[in-house]
Amino acid sequence: MPGIDFVRKMFAGELPEPPIMENVAPFDCSAEPGVVVFHSEPGFRHYNPIGSVHGGYAAILLDSAMGLAVHSMLPPGSGYTTLEFKISFIRGMSKESGTVRTEGRTLNVGRRAATAEARITDAKGRLLAHATTTCLVFEVPASA
Repeated sequence: MPGIDFVRKMFAGELPEPPIMENVAPFDCSAEPGVVVFHSEPGFRHYNPIGSVHGGYAAILLDSAMGLAVHSMLPPGSGYTTLEFKISFIRGMSKESGTVRTEGRTLNVGRRAATAEARITDAKGRLLAHATTTCLVFEVPASA
């Protein structure tokens, strides 16, 4: 199926979400071609040893948003994988941060490579973290 249909069905619960997303419990998800948005709430379970939300929490959100934005632009029979991504942490998060919004947006999607960016903002619209990625686009072999 087209990538946008796959992402929308996953957000609607008609397809299973990847197990990694259990760690961030996204909600209020939406997808348009080239853009995905979801919300999450950082909690104590996401803390690192120094008493703030671990950077891996933001990494899951940003990498997922960028990848799903790319996926939303792919034709049937295509897949992608992250080749690299860069994150910049702007403000720390804690369990008191409340709901955060993650938005992923494609920059360019070609036959072999795609680029995207994502941002995490708090309820006041303040930037918490942002990232860019390069993804490899490939044909998914048909099942026998």
